[in-house]
Amino acid sequence: MIQPPYLQRGDRIAIVSPARAVSFDELHLAMKLFRKWELEVILGTYVFNSEDQFAGTDAQRTKDFQTMLDDQSIRAIICARGGYGSVRIIDRLDFTGFLSHPKWIVGYSDITVMHSHIQRQFGIETLHATMPLNMTENHFDNASIETLRKALFGESLAYSKKATSYDRCGLSEGILTGGNLSILCSLMGSHSQIDTKGKILFIEDVDEYLYHVDRMMMNLKRAGMLRELKGLIVGSMQGMKDNTIPFGKTSQQIIADAVKEYKYPVCFDFPSGHGPENLALIMGRKVKMIVGEEVELGF
Repeated sequence: MIQPPYLQRGDRIAIVSPARAVSFDELHLAMKLFRKWELEVILGTYVFNSEDQFAGTDAQRTKDFQTMLDDQSIRAIICARGGYGSVRIIDRLDFTGFLSHPKWIVGYSDITVMHSHIQRQFGIETLHATMPLNMTENHFDNASIETLRKALFGESLAYSKKATSYDRCGLSEGILTGGNLSILCSLMGSHSQIDTKGKILFIEDVDEYLYHVDRMMMNLKRAGMLRELKGLIVGSMQGMKDNTIPFGKTSQQIIADAVKEYKYPVCFDFPSGHGPENLALIMGRKVKMIVGEEVELGF
């Protein structure tokens, strides 16, 4: 895998909106934070546009992203927020300049489209991490933001947490892949679908019905995408919903059941995704995973 250059003070970074609309009021604190890190913030021309729920038309969102991909002075592209819309522009983008001069692509949720496509097609690392929409002044020093800073500036990332009753013990190493479960399933059969063979898969989701979670896990399983993993990391499964007639299992139970026949280590409730904490993960980077009484994850 190809690692983009780490940031240094004085570098230029871009904020673009490839998916849902966002306002200046929702971004100005993040801009203040990045300037505190001594970075120069460049905004996409259409970053505050709106077209229905999108941040401008497909053409406008594509132009903003393409401009920042092509600008060699931009060292990282920070996606303002998720929502929906990245899949509508991914095939419009020309990554030729990006391949010659890789840079960090940052975001989560709908930005899983970018992570998956870039890893599968180009073998370049990206950063699954918190986004400007989530940044508030009272939380400038929280773990989500601090791990984003560490990842961008090349400081080491190592995490530990207590194991859960659903975890499966073991030790493994592999390239990290994945992201939002719904997005991963929506990309199946396309040239943006991830290759999970020999990889450590990370999944997370928000506001899904439990039977949807089961259907998505069955989809991954039937496609052979769970069979040859080196490990599975389950992040936040926030705000799961149920029907009047209950599905009968929690999201943890659904996922554990889907992978029960395999032998690789499994970690649940890792603090990354849509939950209160969203620790930065370097997608495409080799990660060491140890699951015992404690869970340890190191890049």
